[in-house]
Amino acid sequence: MRKLTEQKRNDILNAATTVFLEQGYERASMEGVARTAECSKATLYNYFTSKESLLDAVVRAYGTNFLTRAADDLHSQDSSKLSLNDRLQRFGEGMLGALTSDWKGLQLYRMVIGEAGHSGIGDIFYESGVRESMNALAALMEQHIDAGDMRPASPELRAKQFSALVRAEADELFLRHDMPVYTQQDIVAMVKSAVDVFTAGASAR
Repeated sequence: MRKLTEQKRNDILNAATTVFLEQGYERASMEGVARTAECSKATLYNYFTSKESLLDAVVRAYGTNFLTRAADDLHSQDSSKLSLNDRLQRFGEGMLGALTSDWKGLQLYRMVIGEAGHSGIGDIFYESGVRESMNALAALMEQHIDAGDMRPASPELRAKQFSALVRAEADELFLRHDMPVYTQQDIVAMVKSAVDVFTAGASAR
């Protein structure tokens, strides 16, 4: 029974993703999602009580899941034994995991950017994994600032700076119609460049 329940939830998430990407968040309706998922509205509401909670689940499943895993790994027992550079490298590679995925995450992000100015979709996206991952990264920065490994600065600012460097080479993807294919080796090289630039500027001298 549990397997069937999880399957139905996944079916609804897939249907909602299709509807959101085709119609946009504002125009999408719970009725349309139920129709695409081939279930009743009552069944849909048994899983998700609102369109906002449904979007949150979709974003966590396809948009910020890479960030969440990267944040969890950042403070794992295994990761804590690594150098700052190695921990940042692993986090950055996790951040860019969406580049080697099926592109749903990037497509969702495009939708969020397009609608953020006239709806609450940006807030939902930020609270669906982005905030917690940035908090985890800021905690790492604070740890190394306190230890004297990094120049004094706001840990939150340092986290944003590193995140921006990691995304720098990928930002153009949101403007391109045909998305290039990235290999894991490409991701490693992109993140290493970001780590090198960040540590060169932020490390204590």
